Amino acid sequence: MRERPQFSGPRHRNPVGIYTWGVFTVFRRPRDADAPRPSIRSDSRRATKVERVSLEEFTPDLLAYLGQVAYLQLAVFETLSRAVGTAPDLPGKEAVSTAAGIALNRHQSLAAEIRRHGDDPATVMKPVAASIDRFTRLVSGADWYETLVSAVITAGLLDDFFVRLASGLPAEYRDRVRMILESGDGRPGIVDAVKRGIADNPALGSRLAMWGRRLVGDTFLVARSAMIASADASSAEARLEPVFAELIAAHTRRMDSMGLTA
Repeated sequence: MRERPQFSGPRHRNPVGIYTWGVFTVFRRPRDADAPRPSIRSDSRRATKVERVSLEEFTPDLLAYLGQVAYLQLAVFETLSRAVGTAPDLPGKEAVSTAAGIALNRHQSLAAEIRRHGDDPATVMKPVAASIDRFTRLVSGADWYETLVSAVITAGLLDDFFVRLASGLPAEYRDRVRMILESGDGRPGIVDAVKRGIADNPALGSRLAMWGRRLVGDTFLVARSAMIASADASSAEARLEPVFAELIAAHTRRMDSMGLTA
């Protein structure tokens, strides 16, 4: 079984929350700081021209992978379940409850894969529970609309990432895991709820756009922590950069779908 250390590339952090691994940088600013718009769109255009890069060499062992994705889906379910009760209207309540149910179904399917391996889901998820709980609190949002944007952006980025990271799983699990993560997620209804809120209150759009941009750095830190370390950190950074550029491109499309500027 391979060890699953934190990503060991050269990591630096300065007081305003800029994290750097080699050539790749993500931004995380304190919530009370003004967040300038990063130049994501130019990166997303370049990302569409690169070939899909395999993350097989960075994939952790099966149980470490399944424990993380199963608990992340459970965290999404918990967040959306709480949001059902604060929905401002019935369509919003219906959309969020549908997405919550899908996240729970995904969690249960991934837990079944852990049992298929002969292990207990709670035991396998326990090592990552505290760190994912911290991440969930960090991206929970100040109100209902920020919570919805967080659900679309963070869950979408992590689904995309873990689909790619599944390339290194044993063949008998790989296709089933990808099928679970690529199944419908219920987010179109959430996107419509956000757009209705912005239509009713156009000033909401600027705040949500800033919030959506702030989520990216923290979400990428979760993705980074899921990978096993490469023996050649500098070479790994060069290979990983187009992968994260693709994720940024998909993030930009999600922001666009909600009428927000990435």
